[in-house]
Amino acid sequence: MEQLVHTEKLDGENNCLSVTGVYARSHAAPTESPWTQEIRNRWHLIKNDLENMEIFGENLFAIHSIRYERLEEYFFVFAVRCMDMWLSWDEVKFYASFFDFPTVPELGKQFVKGIEEDLFKKQIITWVEETSIFASFDTVTESACSREGVVSRNIGEYKVNDFSHNVFKYVRKGHVKTGEHWIRNWKRAKLIWENN
Repeated sequence: MEQLVHTEKLDGENNCLSVTGVYARSHAAPTESPWTQEIRNRWHLIKNDLENMEIFGENLFAIHSIRYERLEEYFFVFAVRCMDMWLSWDEVKFYASFFDFPTVPELGKQFVKGIEEDLFKKQIITWVEETSIFASFDTVTESACSREGVVSRNIGEYKVNDFSHNVFKYVRKGHVKTGEHWIRNWKRAKLIWENN
């Protein structure tokens, strides 16, 4: 690993688009939740072009613990898997653009050689303490809040079995505000032009 890319961890549902369906977390069966209807509609348009690729993204259609005020889209790609490889960040951006999806916000890039551990930790904490690029608000207090977290990954490609050695996720403590009744009371996130 030569270089890392740091991206914003968004507060949504992790969805995978593959030739066989749209999945949420588990690949046991395709999801049919009401908040995935929009991404399932998009999937129908691209499913025959996916072949061996699986596109992973944060689905922000339903509000979780953080509400975003400046969303222009609902689905943000953060990874692409092709057979036994996780594709490089440049390839992730290429395929996201090819299928007309945005990627998760990029916070910075960093060469691994010469990283000082204390400075690395300080930078991650600084990013986590900042507000989201999409203007984040706590769903309980309705006040501005910091982003959910940061994902740092190898900028290059790597084998599926080597995932844990190539991806690091830091999520701030106490960001989860959803309870057991979330599924029954979920709300759709508004896009930026609906917030006026």
